[in-house]
Amino acid sequence: MNTNSAYNLKSKDAVKPIYSITPFTLLDYPDKTACIIWFAGCNMRCVYCYNPDIVLGKGQLTFENILSFLKKRKSLLDGVVLSGGECTMHPQIAHITKEIQHLGMKVKIDTNGSKPNVLKKLLDENLINYVALDFKALEQNYFKITKSSLFNQFKESLKLLIQSLIPFEVRTTIHSHLICKEDIQKMLNFLESQNYSGKYYLQEYVNNAKTIGNIKNSENKFIQDAIFKSKIEVVVRN
Repeated sequence: MNTNSAYNLKSKDAVKPIYSITPFTLLDYPDKTACIIWFAGCNMRCVYCYNPDIVLGKGQLTFENILSFLKKRKSLLDGVVLSGGECTMHPQIAHITKEIQHLGMKVKIDTNGSKPNVLKKLLDENLINYVALDFKALEQNYFKITKSSLFNQFKESLKLLIQSLIPFEVRTTIHSHLICKEDIQKMLNFLESQNYSGKYYLQEYVNNAKTIGNIKNSENKFIQDAIFKSKIEVVVRN
C-alpha cells in the first residue's frame, strides 16, 4: 500500500464516510463477483429513494475498516461496487479506488452524474473499470424527482462517459406516478441525441418500501409490455 495514500485516507476518513457493506453480490457488477460499499450522504433527495437511511444517515465505517475487509476477501471477489448515497461526493474517492485496484480488484461506481469533474479525474487516471449512470429524468422533470438542479452536470457526465473507452450503462428507476411511457420515449430520444449506443436499463421502483418522499406505490410492471421506438436496446430489470 502507498504510505502517503494510507495516511491521507486515515487522517481524512475520521468522519466515517461508509454507511455499510454488502459482502457479496452477483447482480451489481456485470460478470463479476463483488461486494458493495455504501457511502453515506447524497446531493439529491429523490422522492422514490428507498435508501433514506443511507442518503440521510451518518457513516459507520472508515475506509481503513473497508480495506481490512477487502484484504481478507481478495481471493473471493473480482470487484468492488462503490455506491450510496453518492460516492463521488467523497473527497478521497480517487485514493480509495487506487487502493482497491492495488488489491487486484476492479472498481465499479454507481453515480448520479452530479460530479463530472470528479468523474473526469477517475477516467483520466484509469481509476475505475465500470460505471452505472443514473438518468433520473429529463431537465423539465429533474427537480420534481431529485429535488436538485443538477441536470447539466448529469449531461456532462454522460458526455464524458460516451467519449471514454470505459464500459458503462445508463439506467432509470421507474415510478408510474413520476415517469410515464411517453417520458421514457423522450428520454430515449435524448440519449440518441447524445450519441449513446449502449443498453438502457429500466428498473422498477420497489413498492412497500420506506422512501424519502413517502410516495405512493407504483403500478406494478406498467412498463413490461411497453414498446419504444429507438435504436437503443431497452432492458427492464425486476
